[in-house]
Amino acid sequence: MGGNGEGGGAEAERRARPIDLDLDIIFGKPPRMLRDVRHVKRKLGTFSTKGIDLRDAAYRVLRLPAVADKTFLITIGDRSVGGLVARDQMVGPWQVPVADVAVTASSFQAYTGEAMAMGERTPLALIDGPASGRMAIGEALTNIAAGRIRALPDVKLSANWMAPAGHPGEDAILYDTVRAVALELCPALGISIPVGKDSMSMKTVWHDASGERREVTAPVSLVVSAFAPVADIRKTLTPQLRTDRGDTDLILVDLGKGKNRLGGSALAQVYGAVGNDAPDVDDPRVLRLFFHIIQALNELGLALAYHDRSDGGLFATICEMAFAGHTGVRIDLTALGRDPAAALFSEELGAVLQVPRARSEGIFGALKKAGLGRQSYLIGTLTDDDIVSFQHKGKDVFYDARANLHRAWSETSFHMQRLRDNPQCAQEEYDRLLDIKDPGLSAQLTFEPNDKVAAPFIGRGARPRVAILREQGVNGQLEMAAAFDRVGFAAVDVTMSDVVEGRIALTDFKGVAACGGFSYGDVLGAGEGWAKSILFNARARDEFAAFFARSDSFALGVCNGCQMMSNLRELIPGAALWPHFVRNLSEQYEARVCRVQVPENPSLFFRGMTGSMMPIVVAHGEGRAEFRSEAQLQQAILEKQVALCFVDNRGELARTYPYNPNGTPLGITGLTTADGRFTILMPHPERVFRTVANSWHPEECGEDGPWLRMFRNARVWVG
Repeated sequence: MGGNGEGGGAEAERRARPIDLDLDIIFGKPPRMLRDVRHVKRKLGTFSTKGIDLRDAAYRVLRLPAVADKTFLITIGDRSVGGLVARDQMVGPWQVPVADVAVTASSFQAYTGEAMAMGERTPLALIDGPASGRMAIGEALTNIAAGRIRALPDVKLSANWMAPAGHPGEDAILYDTVRAVALELCPALGISIPVGKDSMSMKTVWHDASGERREVTAPVSLVVSAFAPVADIRKTLTPQLRTDRGDTDLILVDLGKGKNRLGGSALAQVYGAVGNDAPDVDDPRVLRLFFHIIQALNELGLALAYHDRSDGGLFATICEMAFAGHTGVRIDLTALGRDPAAALFSEELGAVLQVPRARSEGIFGALKKAGLGRQSYLIGTLTDDDIVSFQHKGKDVFYDARANLHRAWSETSFHMQRLRDNPQCAQEEYDRLLDIKDPGLSAQLTFEPNDKVAAPFIGRGARPRVAILREQGVNGQLEMAAAFDRVGFAAVDVTMSDVVEGRIALTDFKGVAACGGFSYGDVLGAGEGWAKSILFNARARDEFAAFFARSDSFALGVCNGCQMMSNLRELIPGAALWPHFVRNLSEQYEARVCRVQVPENPSLFFRGMTGSMMPIVVAHGEGRAEFRSEAQLQQAILEKQVALCFVDNRGELARTYPYNPNGTPLGITGLTTADGRFTILMPHPERVFRTVANSWHPEECGEDGPWLRMFRNARVWVG
């Protein structure tokens, strides 16, 4: 397609070009657009820290939505689907949303993967458009630097441009910013922007009731997404300060070279100002060197924690690291300039590293050798008093309890949750921060996770077939298949249409695994549409009834599959006591890492695991078990059909949110039948059967996570 439309006379040419049309016929000849744009000089006032009370400023900044806790947004999105997520937003045993980078594994066997991070500094465009673009790229790079990336040129960028086209001065700013980013900064860094998009209508105009013209205009904005292959997903750095690594130091690498410019900062915003001096990427060479040295320190295991400096400045960076590590911190600002407020709240590029004290001198030598000696400062250390304090020239300029600061940081999220969700649940989650002795997530196992109990059976070469069952809307089939495949099963993709239309018979399988997702969009209730497609179809009903009636079959239902199987209890021998699953008490979809305990029960999946307590992911909107009566609930407990219960971080039965994320009675989140062949679970063990797929895990864990034992047990049962 293209050219001048002449088809040629030769038969061979006609076959090679079955279509030969001039593109003008397809697209026409649109008129050329000419834009006459001009710069508009803005008069912006200076922003001064004189007279600002640092305590007032700190609390204002922590509550600013751009800085504050985003839990209310993060926990309503499924972050574990696919089973390949190695680093999500939540960090550490207390699951604080402060991660710099997202990381996924490239397969269920590999330690290679992909990293993604973002950067945006839109407020700076009010002062200096090109600076805002450069800082967006700089922020994306200081974020993605937390991943183990071999070289900076491996990073590729996607640019999302937004501008109010036609607004006075904005077209010129857009041109200048694109030029600064695409033709100057990126070539200097050795990286490219192969893809992107634009939205050129960031302005709306209307007339109010009185006929007066109103308009809202957004400035030029560049949102950068950075992507890169990861050499080792196990070496992803997080902001969690480590209190279990002996004496450590905190180092600030200040890429702003001490300028501490406050224009467009969170501090300026909370006092109703913008300022006229924007931070910028003044020296791309320094940014390149920074990326390289962070990767080198990571590879050597010398970076225990890492967090970039961005919204909220050094103050927010240090606070977030303290929140993730549940520790006190003492910081000395003396070397960072004469103005402690500017040192605290400037949003120049940079990062804070936690390093072993015994290696600090050598690390400073490496930074100096890399050309970053003048930008690197030893600023502080951890304390055991749970106080976050900042000194300047020997005097305390700010100090407060970590819990108080964490509550302020989470207050905005709390208010949003309280308005949107069940207010009682929001209050319980917010009050959890008052527990300064909260031990966080942990694992207490009654079995050895690396014990390959299925090895003798796998070694014989037989691979029993298990049907990985899915219906339209189900999305968890790949990780379920991978878990069963890992332990010696032959996992077969089976759709409901295969069963309904008779293409596949369940007699050919030893097991069935019903996967998680949103079958039929859950419009008929959780898993109910899926169940009805079986109950009200004669062939499907007979297939499943015969399968469940066999003495050599087993089945596992997870999440949506759990909800579906609970609605098939009339077909499942011994399932009469199973509950129905209804809307979470929080009135919201819940995607979290929770802690569960395995009570004594006959499930073939949990043999040898009784008493174990360990983290697991949940991702559901309707996970609250609803028993027909209190008597039914008590009977299920008496007959030991409860297979899994939520517990809190101290190992007590979880009765409050979010330890009990759906409000289920007595924390019940898994059940089995009297003979243990059929088990249903709302959490997702198949998503975390690899250690690296867990948002948090004990340091000593190897390749296999504790939840792989479930699937090994199934292989042992089959024999």
